[in-house]
Amino acid sequence: MHTPIAILVLLFSLTFHEFAHARAALRLGDDTAQRLGRVSLNPIAHIDPVGTIIVPLVMALLPGGMIFGWAKPVPVDERRLASPLRDQALIAAAGPVSNLVLAAIFAIGLGLTLAGGHGGPLATLAGGDVGAFLRLLCQWGVSLNVLLALFNLIPLPPLDGSWIMRLALRGDARASYERLRPYGFLLVLVLMYAGLGGFLGRGVSVVGGWYLEVALAVGGLLS
Repeated sequence: MHTPIAILVLLFSLTFHEFAHARAALRLGDDTAQRLGRVSLNPIAHIDPVGTIIVPLVMALLPGGMIFGWAKPVPVDERRLASPLRDQALIAAAGPVSNLVLAAIFAIGLGLTLAGGHGGPLATLAGGDVGAFLRLLCQWGVSLNVLLALFNLIPLPPLDGSWIMRLALRGDARASYERLRPYGFLLVLVLMYAGLGGFLGRGVSVVGGWYLEVALAVGGLLS
């Protein structure tokens, strides 16, 4: 039961992440993503065959229970942006922010499933054993969205954090940093193997704990 729910949540969260990028780009003057049909909550518009399908399914078959993946990047034409450095950073930030917002929504939903026991008011409305399903759905919603947000905020190309870092740097430091971009994905893989994954896991535990406190607070208010 866990794996299908996790993959469903991941697909929705990746879709919302890329939709947020595309919507932010459109608001800031670049309609490239809109012309390609990417300002959409239809998962088909954002699916990357490897990152959205193959990798999550392979990870689901491995021991450990961790699910992860990525979607097709949203294209941005900086020539259409009024302030390319600033606007690209804002477009990049929209993705992780959208995941943190989703995590908050799922945390509230988790609180509703905890309120009063027996699956909470959501389960009462739905009937049957839906409470356990909704609780699991919301738990995965919190953990996966926190993971997606923190991972994408790592300041290495091609992740969203790299565009925010580019805005923060000046002069030669920015130029040197940009020279890393062709090798960024390899650097991310090396760092994950070297221990970044464990550090990221601890970050997910800490931030996820904050969202759990929100869920418990919501559950307590409604009990």
